[in-house]
Amino acid sequence: MLTTIVGTLVLILHIAGVLAAMHAVMNTRTPQGAFAWALGLVLLPYITLIPYLYLGRSRFHGYVDLHRARRDQMHALASEQLDNGSASQELNERYGEIAQMLGARFHKGQRLQLLVNGDDTFEAIFAAIATAQRCVLVQFFIFQDDMLGKRMLQALIDRVRAGVEVCVLYDGIGSHALPHEYVETLLEAGVGVHSFATQRRSNRFQLNFRNHRKIVVVDGTRGFVGGLNVGDEYLGLSPPLSPWRDTHLEIEGPAVADLQRSFAEDWHWVTGALPPLLKPGPGHGTAHTLIAATGPADRQETCSLFFVSLIHAARRRLWITTPYFVPDQAVMAALRLAVFRGVDVRVLIPSIPDHRTVFLATSLYAHDAVLAGIRVFRYRPGFVHEKVLLVDDDTAVVGSMNLDNRSFRLNFEIAALNVDADFANQVETMLCDDFEHAYEVTVAEYEEASYVRRLAMHVARLFDPVL
Repeated sequence: MLTTIVGTLVLILHIAGVLAAMHAVMNTRTPQGAFAWALGLVLLPYITLIPYLYLGRSRFHGYVDLHRARRDQMHALASEQLDNGSASQELNERYGEIAQMLGARFHKGQRLQLLVNGDDTFEAIFAAIATAQRCVLVQFFIFQDDMLGKRMLQALIDRVRAGVEVCVLYDGIGSHALPHEYVETLLEAGVGVHSFATQRRSNRFQLNFRNHRKIVVVDGTRGFVGGLNVGDEYLGLSPPLSPWRDTHLEIEGPAVADLQRSFAEDWHWVTGALPPLLKPGPGHGTAHTLIAATGPADRQETCSLFFVSLIHAARRRLWITTPYFVPDQAVMAALRLAVFRGVDVRVLIPSIPDHRTVFLATSLYAHDAVLAGIRVFRYRPGFVHEKVLLVDDDTAVVGSMNLDNRSFRLNFEIAALNVDADFANQVETMLCDDFEHAYEVTVAEYEEASYVRRLAMHVARLFDPVL
């Protein structure tokens, strides 16, 4: 009897594995990913079936349908209430393809403030929130119920009590540890707060398609974007990853309207309504800024293409900081070609892991990069989480995008592409300091590693479609 039951269960698992493999072949975005999932599901359904339920789905419909069918409508509704500012008529020809791909544009006259660590970032954010008179929009991938999280909670409640409308979005998976009481406290105080999901009905089996964006907009005039979330670790208070290295950006000017539009699109999906949309202030700065909002609902793989275009634009220098260096073939090929053009290509990555599998895959890609003539550095003091890119002497990007498949194809991301020599000089100064606190990776790191560690690197790279 027991043998019959076991045999029946094995048969059911194999049938389920074959059906899931058919689904993977039809729906997985890349041939490599489809082959890997299909092979595992057919041969080892006992191991791969459950992970596929969580990670294998690469397409979804509800958000895509809204995003594609109503995107123009959403932009029109938002534009009725937003002053678009003065769009630059002198777009740099290097980045015209990015603007066309994203349906975005450069705004001139932005005033930018580089925020080089967690303390500076949240002091600026809290100071801005404290001045809010009409509306505060807040979106983070992670909210923690710790010291910083409680300070954010109180800051938002204080503004609601002052008659300010406050709207908050957080990612349900990224903020999985957030207690229900935290959200209830905000709701009871009158804060509009919602968890982002790509399906109307909750799907606990869906770990892909996370909203990784970090946006704060105050009264439509001051916007913040970058790599930090709401948690004590981002202030460097959580060993062993401390001191935490991260970067954020404050924007004043017409480009803030596009931060509002990105928030409004996500808010409309969750609530069916638009948040308050306020006219941005006039441009009194010198920077040209394009807000790049990318995600898996786009018809193109816009995040990967965003990086490819920026890399191809580099003629003298290309410096990149990223916590996860797991580039796809297009990005890696673009980096190699930049080296052949004589570009100074440097990549700054962590020397300590926060996710061990990703760290191992990053180490192997770092070795491949060094062999291709790309200079790779590991940051010594703590964990580097900043997502910054510097091109030549006038272009700098600050945002939420990592160099990995999740950002390229599975996450909703956002970044500010800024063309301004003075701001680029500030970013250069910041990155020079980062490189001074780093050591350069050589081929010896891989060649002198034990066989077991090198094997682990290669095994980890097999999982790069879901890292």
